[in-house]
Order: sequence, then C-alpha cells, then structure tokens
Amino acid sequence: MQRISSQFNTTAIQCFYAATLALGLAHSDRAASAPPAQGTFVDLGGHRLHVNCTGKGSPTVLVENGFGDFSFDWILVQTRVSQFTRICTYDRAGYAWSDPGPKPRTLAQINLELRDALNKLGERGPFVLVGHSFGGPVVRNFAMTYPQDVAGMVLVDASFEGQRVGIGGGKTMRLGDGAKGGSIPLAREEMRQSDKPTTHGDVAREAAQPLDPMYKVLPPDAQRLRLWAQALPEMEDAESSQRQWSGEYFAKWLSAPQAGSLGAIPLIVLTRVEGGYDNNQDTPAPQLEKERKQGQAKLALLSTNGKQVMVHSGHNMELEAPNDVGAAIRSVVEAVRLRSKL
Repeated sequence: MQRISSQFNTTAIQCFYAATLALGLAHSDRAASAPPAQGTFVDLGGHRLHVNCTGKGSPTVLVENGFGDFSFDWILVQTRVSQFTRICTYDRAGYAWSDPGPKPRTLAQINLELRDALNKLGERGPFVLVGHSFGGPVVRNFAMTYPQDVAGMVLVDASFEGQRVGIGGGKTMRLGDGAKGGSIPLAREEMRQSDKPTTHGDVAREAAQPLDPMYKVLPPDAQRLRLWAQALPEMEDAESSQRQWSGEYFAKWLSAPQAGSLGAIPLIVLTRVEGGYDNNQDTPAPQLEKERKQGQAKLALLSTNGKQVMVHSGHNMELEAPNDVGAAIRSVVEAVRLRSKL
C-alpha cells in the first residue's frame, strides 16, 4: 500500500507541475502579444485580473461590463466619474488583459474574483456598483451575496429575468427558460487544468472585422485596444459558460418576487427610450417592447430607494450617452454620501 500511495503522490505532483507550467506559458503568451495594460494585474490563485482604478473619493464606483465589452469601453464615463470620486473598471476573466479563470463562469464565480481582487488591491467598500447589460445581473448577485460591501447601484440598460432575446432564425427565448434547476457550484480561485479554454473561435475572422461604428467615439488608442481585444479567442469560451449558468439565476429570480431584494440602497435604472425591435421575430415587436418596459420598470423596484430614468440612447449608453450615465452615478454617490433618498 505504501508503494501505491507514493506512486499516486508522485503522479499528483507531476500533474500539478504540468498544470502550473501550462498556466505559466499561457500567461507568457498573452503578455507577449498584448499591448501595455492600462491598470494593475491581480493574481488570484494562478490567474490574473486586470483592474483599472482612477480618481479619489468615497464611495468607490465599480463597473461590470456587458457581453463582449471591456474596461476601456468605459473610458468616457470613467473620465467623468473620476472627477468626483474613485472608479474602477476591470476585465472579467478571459477578457482583454485578464487571464481565463476557473469554470464554470457562474455569477458567484465572477463575484468572488472581483471581490478578492479588490481586497488584494486595498480598495475598500462599500461600493457603488454599475452593471451594464449582462453586468446588471452580475452586480445584482454581488449585492445579494455581499450586501455589506454595497452602498448603491446603477443598472445601465441591464438584462432581466424573463427578457426575450433573439437566438437566431427569427426565434426568441426568455432569459431563465431552459434552466436545469441544478445547484450552483461553489466558487473558487484555484485554477485547474480543466479550466483552460476549450473554444478558440475563428481568430482570423474576428481580427479581420472592422471596428463597429459605435466605438468611433472612443479615443484612437482605445479603438486600437478594441480591435485587439475583440479578436482574443478566450472570451468566447468564457461567455459560453456565462450564458449557460446565468440562466439558472434568471430562473430562480423568476420563481419568486424580487421587489425589495436589494433592501433600501440608492438604485437608478437607466432604460433606453426605444427598444428598436422589428417584426421579423416569433414575437410581435409591440409585445417585445411591452415586456421590455415592464421588465425595466420592475428593476427599479429591487430597492425601496430606487427609480427609473429614461435615456434617449441605444443599448450602449456608456458610448452613446456618457453624460447621462455619469450623472446617474453621481446622483447615487451623493445619495450615499448624504445618506439620503434619491
């Protein structure tokens, strides 16, 4: 038995070093091909997150991006907010400068990584969370998991449970439908060999794509970063896992009333005026618009100190309406400072 045990231990050690070497090579490859980072790298058990904090003051604002978005996409808002308080943007694991992280990419996993990174950086809460699109449910779950760390929130055209989204071929599905109802795996920081990305995508096709016109409002250096980051294959693997597991949270929220689930924190919900739907879906455009408006209005009820603000903008308000987003963040920051109602 002693010989078998020793043999097992040797094999385990060899596997550990092989995994460590592979992760180290991945770090080296990314570092060699990446442009200079704008922020700071934080090591979390073998994978690094890129966090960019600017400005001074309290409370600190934290931005959680939508799908396919990066820290530098928020430069127009970050520049405005940093004039009156501290603000941190970051790249989720597998995005831009951040290494791929542990899987599955549950909301709990994303929340744990951000919280631990902030602790290592010495950034102190409670924070004002800003969640755009998919980032909306991410910050909601953060606030429900770590309520002591959250002072306020701004939801920027955020996704919500029951929202109908296109899935191709004119078909739609509600966020939360199709959930399997399984338990959410425990979040962890340690990387395993099995966490390495398995989907590499068509890098050449992505790299050849021109910059979407909506990003032309960004400074030239940020536009170049956008072209680089959107071609990285690791993001596709991360987002595939995020889509799969976010449905479990949406289904849970659909199953019970959510009004007041965020307590009485100052909450502003920014909603675009027009949905922009057409009649080429399996659900008529007027119905989609009705459901969108109802869902956005319900988001404002998550807190007893919440309100909705309609914005003349498209979905990417951080690019199209940075003044409106900055003003909403300022309103929440001031409400936190004064301990007042919105």
